[in-house]
Amino acid sequence: MRYRGDFDSPFRADIVGSFLRPATIKQARLDRDAGVITAAELTAIEDDEIAALVAEQRAAGLEVATDGEFRRGWWHFDFFGMLNGVEIVEQEHGIQFTGVETKPHGIRVTGPISFPADHPMLEHFRKLALAVASSETAATPKMTIPAPSVLHFRLGRDAVDPAVYTSRDALFDDLAAAYRAAIAAFYDAGCRYLQFDDTAWAYLCSRDELAGARERGTDTDGLAEAYAALINASLAGRPGDLTITTHVCRGNFRSTWISSGGYEPIAEQLLAVCDYDGYFLEYDSDRAGGFEPLRFLPVGDKVVVLGLVTTKTGALEDPSDIQRRIDEAAEFAPRDQLALSPQCGFASTEDGNDLTVDEQWAKIREVVSVAAAAWV
Repeated sequence: MRYRGDFDSPFRADIVGSFLRPATIKQARLDRDAGVITAAELTAIEDDEIAALVAEQRAAGLEVATDGEFRRGWWHFDFFGMLNGVEIVEQEHGIQFTGVETKPHGIRVTGPISFPADHPMLEHFRKLALAVASSETAATPKMTIPAPSVLHFRLGRDAVDPAVYTSRDALFDDLAAAYRAAIAAFYDAGCRYLQFDDTAWAYLCSRDELAGARERGTDTDGLAEAYAALINASLAGRPGDLTITTHVCRGNFRSTWISSGGYEPIAEQLLAVCDYDGYFLEYDSDRAGGFEPLRFLPVGDKVVVLGLVTTKTGALEDPSDIQRRIDEAAEFAPRDQLALSPQCGFASTEDGNDLTVDEQWAKIREVVSVAAAAWV
């Protein structure tokens, strides 16, 4: 059993992680690719923008700070492509969202999967922690990485070298070991708040996505149980003072989405079986269903962070509507085990969602103010 006294992370007002990329970083990336500036010069620009982002998060009233994923092009491919044994490859098609398709990238497993001791995102966290330590007000630096289940769910029929693994399921043990190594490495780098971003659980709620997975040759029977086991194996032995949460994402690319369906099919495995400390659940639209699945949240220390403020549009929600929905959620889970956040990040890829920077920060300030009123 952990905290629950003074409400440690996840915080009453929290964030998923990504923010709209500044124009300076977008231009610097183009300049780096064109050979106008060096990789080191790009890093210096990112450092400056992340320091400014940390200050802005604190000014908005947040007790947590991320690097906004400013150093990434994708929320997941960047991390996966830096693992041993994993390559990011060009495919015929990208991931199909509602009305738009992503760039045609995919995952291929070409060797035994493991976490390299020099994974670049370890340095990304160290730089974030330094930026937080250098700010005028204290905050908890939070690191986000994709969940292991994401890698498995998106593998195509021929995405795994049969000379390495006899099947896609055969890589589970190595994948869990890689994540245990990652958790230990981030902890040694000073991380005490780590988040696994995960689309797979939301896809298990969607008939269309399950059908697509079966077309790719995935056996979807018992997959929720298999993912719960994979996640718990990944979390095994983690330090007691390290908070690890997950964000269940329904798709977030240029303000579009992928999956629909309430949490009922996966709620027991996700909330009661998985050993996460907290769950960021999207509840900004009818596609997420009702709050009834929250009844599976065990009474105790786990937290559900309600994603009631959408990041897909700039229009602000009515604070009274958010308060009402928090009250409704509290009918199914202890109010003390609930918190509030935006539904997702603002830029899961470098493209970003269709809202302005000012609208982004108005959303953050609303989360902070509503949470302050909801939990006095």
